[in-house]
Amino acid sequence: MADDTFYGSDFGALQSFDPDIAGVLLSELDRIRGGLQLIASENVSSPAVLTALGSTLSNKYAEGYPGRRYYGGCAEVDKAETIAIERAKALFGADHANVQAHSGASANQAVYGAFMAPGDTILAMALPMGGHLTHGTKVSFSGKWFNAVHYGVDKQTEDIDYDQVEALAREHRPKVICAGGSAIPRLIDFERFRAIADEVGAILWVDAAHFIGLVAGKAIPSPVPYADVVTFTTHKVLRGPRSGALVCKAEHATAMDKAIFPMMQGGPQMHTIAAKAVNFKEAATPEYAQYAKDVIANSQQLAASLLEVGIRPTTGGTDTHLSLLDLQGVGVTGKVAEERADAAGIVLNKNAIPFDPQKPNIASGIRVGTPSVTTQGMGVEEMKQIASLIHRAVTQGDADPDHATSKEVRAEVTDLVTRFPAYPR
Repeated sequence: MADDTFYGSDFGALQSFDPDIAGVLLSELDRIRGGLQLIASENVSSPAVLTALGSTLSNKYAEGYPGRRYYGGCAEVDKAETIAIERAKALFGADHANVQAHSGASANQAVYGAFMAPGDTILAMALPMGGHLTHGTKVSFSGKWFNAVHYGVDKQTEDIDYDQVEALAREHRPKVICAGGSAIPRLIDFERFRAIADEVGAILWVDAAHFIGLVAGKAIPSPVPYADVVTFTTHKVLRGPRSGALVCKAEHATAMDKAIFPMMQGGPQMHTIAAKAVNFKEAATPEYAQYAKDVIANSQQLAASLLEVGIRPTTGGTDTHLSLLDLQGVGVTGKVAEERADAAGIVLNKNAIPFDPQKPNIASGIRVGTPSVTTQGMGVEEMKQIASLIHRAVTQGDADPDHATSKEVRAEVTDLVTRFPAYPR
């Protein structure tokens, strides 16, 4: 193949060969640059991470682990994976790391594979209360194959009901207790979970997919000293490639590695593992530590400013990168709010709130996160403006982009993101 047709390293060649896909890539870049990205589970990965993702390591099949592959020619990818493992261990102060999981869900599946048999009991947070699909929801493999018992939140505080966790653990004696979820704005008491797990002889699994980036930046307490295993994604606050990983205590290393391969997955994605290595190095810098603190400061300001305009944060606020907002006070459903915000150039998602009277596909709330806008350099003053923009779009706008208020808000959004661009040209 001639150098000038090596499409994997030349966007100009891709444009010439496949303008349809090249156009999608450019349009997505324009979409990211053109709106406020407030999805709590998204971020803006660095060019260095994207470079590793688009590398020739994508070509290599490497079933197994460094030094123990089932294919030849793995000397270079072994180096990449070893670097990623050592960096993950150092970043999180962990005994062991596995960086092969294709996603957070894959890492979670490996926990079941390592510690449970079909029919065994897991105790985890209910999805409507802020949990995750892979924590025993009926539509997931985790709810179909295992006996899931779910805890929720206290009606007054809207935070995790630890007394309920303890009572359910004593009653059901689960094999595994899971702490973590997808819409928990407050810090989790890992020490309390550890004590409960020890009392009933359970494995303590922390699903840190959402907040692991804050742990990496030492902006919040780490679950690693308390948990038997911690699973996480690498693409949220952590700001790496769209993938997953896990760390665990030394005594569980063999079980977790076998659960990833050969039990759950085949060949790892070596280009993604290299991108994780880059990401872990980025996350170990002082600049990243400051970023993690800024994410929380921005999140807290955004929640406080939304409360001032009548949109109530559940639990009264946030300690993390996300807020869960109750829209019942402004008479709008989550579905309507998401549509109106999108028309105004604000990207967020509808989300159930605790004890939600609406169906999940309608919802009474929205979830907002600050990782992406913080990566773009926005600070607490911009969060005050964003709160006003959200309020106006959600309460006065329309799903029609040509609606007067929607157009007005979108113009202000455009001005804001122009001053703080994603991937500056």
